[in-house]
Amino acid sequence: MHPPERAACCDQTDTHQDILDAVRLKMPDEDTLYNLTELFHIFGDSTRMRILYVLFASEMCVCDIAALLGITQSAISHQLRLLKSARLVKSRREGKTVFYSLADDHVKTIIDQGLEHVQE
Repeated sequence: MHPPERAACCDQTDTHQDILDAVRLKMPDEDTLYNLTELFHIFGDSTRMRILYVLFASEMCVCDIAALLGITQSAISHQLRLLKSARLVKSRREGKTVFYSLADDHVKTIIDQGLEHVQE
């Protein structure tokens, strides 16, 4: 029986302080990292991703999104509330109808880059 493999580690006991200092300066603060984590958590649901893809193509109301995706209006509304609170979608009212669209071009860029990464 072979002994368990050990993780690769520096042989030095001293840290590379210049590298640590440079990286520490570039690191976002904890609140920013937490907010980034929450943003990526929002992208971690296939229904929300489908809704975002629908909104790439066109501004739509809840009824149309529900019909297109075959999901209840209630479920779509719930997901849109989450997407709106994360500032990924915005809404506008026209009479009694509320239309949803992507909040800005950053949303499409984030998803396009993610898609490119998984398709490599």
